[in-house]
Amino acid sequence: MPASEARVREFHFTDSDFQALRKLVKEMTGINLAESKRELVYGRVSRRLRALGLSSFGAYRQLLESGDGSELVAFCNALTTNLTSFFRESHHFDYLRGEFLAPRRTASRRSERIRIWSAACSSGEEPYSIAMTIVETIPDWQKWDIKILATDLDSDILARAERGCYNAERVKGLHPKRLGRFFTETQEGTERAYQVVPELAKLITFKQINLMHDLPMSGPLDAIFCRNVVIYFDKDTQRGLFSRMAKLQRPDDLLLLGHSETLFKVSEDYTLIGKTIYRRS
Repeated sequence: MPASEARVREFHFTDSDFQALRKLVKEMTGINLAESKRELVYGRVSRRLRALGLSSFGAYRQLLESGDGSELVAFCNALTTNLTSFFRESHHFDYLRGEFLAPRRTASRRSERIRIWSAACSSGEEPYSIAMTIVETIPDWQKWDIKILATDLDSDILARAERGCYNAERVKGLHPKRLGRFFTETQEGTERAYQVVPELAKLITFKQINLMHDLPMSGPLDAIFCRNVVIYFDKDTQRGLFSRMAKLQRPDDLLLLGHSETLFKVSEDYTLIGKTIYRRS
């Protein structure tokens, strides 16, 4: 057997293990793990085995099947991919500023109530970017009724997002004026870090939500950012999710997806109006 095929594993990992974990992830999160994700599953779940002092994937599966709630959460956290940055896919924030916030600010009969949902907020860069866009566009924003809901399935990453403290690498793409206005320089151990200022943070409420379940909010929501998450869902799961989202929005409200996502043959409740920007029909 070639050396490249003679993979020595710390834990025995069978096809049954992979298929069982794959099925559980689908049931709990809606995420479809392709066959190509076998090594990713092994690597990430192995960390849980070490942390728990377990010697096999079989023992870990028994723990999950017993209904251990805290470990089910840790399992989902381990397999949730969190990749984000401030003002990622910047055209969405340009549209939010120029086509939604600015016209709302100058309208003669305007509504000063704004509700925006960041549906997969990861470590927080997206909702904080939304908040910065609002503050920059509406000078008297503090007199408005503005709320941003930021949610994620991963409880660990959500706690990090709510903390709002980022190292220098995470904020390096921000303009110096934004960095100076919206962050306070601080220290984390021996490293320089940047803490979101309280006035920005107070616009955002963080909450753990599983998009597979009934959505607990009542709406209406002016805009939903649901970016780079449904790419992992199958079409039926996507249809269910967007049907639930559509019920939270009025005609002309906005839905923003990730760069590789589409509603084609998924939902007729929205109309494409720009690059991965949809309007509620």
